[in-house]
Amino acid sequence: MVRSMNIEAIENGIGVSWSTVEDFLAGIDATRLSHKDIAQALNESGLAEGWWAQSATVAFEQQIGRRQPGQDCDGGFQTSVSKTVRGSMDQARDKWVAVVGGAEEFSGIAVTRGPELSDTAKWRYWRCGLADGSRVNVHIYEKAAGKASVGLQHERLESVEQLDHWRAFWKAKLGELG
Repeated sequence: MVRSMNIEAIENGIGVSWSTVEDFLAGIDATRLSHKDIAQALNESGLAEGWWAQSATVAFEQQIGRRQPGQDCDGGFQTSVSKTVRGSMDQARDKWVAVVGGAEEFSGIAVTRGPELSDTAKWRYWRCGLADGSRVNVHIYEKAAGKASVGLQHERLESVEQLDHWRAFWKAKLGELG
């Protein structure tokens, strides 16, 4: 089950009450603004910055019925799962590649692009596109000495009904990492 944004976590992250955010958003008539404009207004006001401004905007949009849990600002849906594994980020990606191997499909949907691998100093990536137009992005970073976090995001899903299926599917795949 996809959950709504966690208001308490947002309050803790930004250091002000949700009612303060609601009052601010009412004062700027945020219901008539785009996602981008709401987030920008929160940033400029100093109430919430960066990622927290985005999170507060999503929570507000869910609250007013503009967005369902799991829905992005373009109307599509996305889900994500993560797992911490032993090893470096390179070892974690090697484990992921071993699990998915040369898969030509996931849950009956053909792989049409990739997989593609890329690196930065702090991240390792694995990406592919599926025949239904959705995308799978795996991002890995060094979490602590001897551990790495493997996060998977499946985006461009068409409906809220797909979220539970894909979340369970990918959670099981990550479980194979050991």
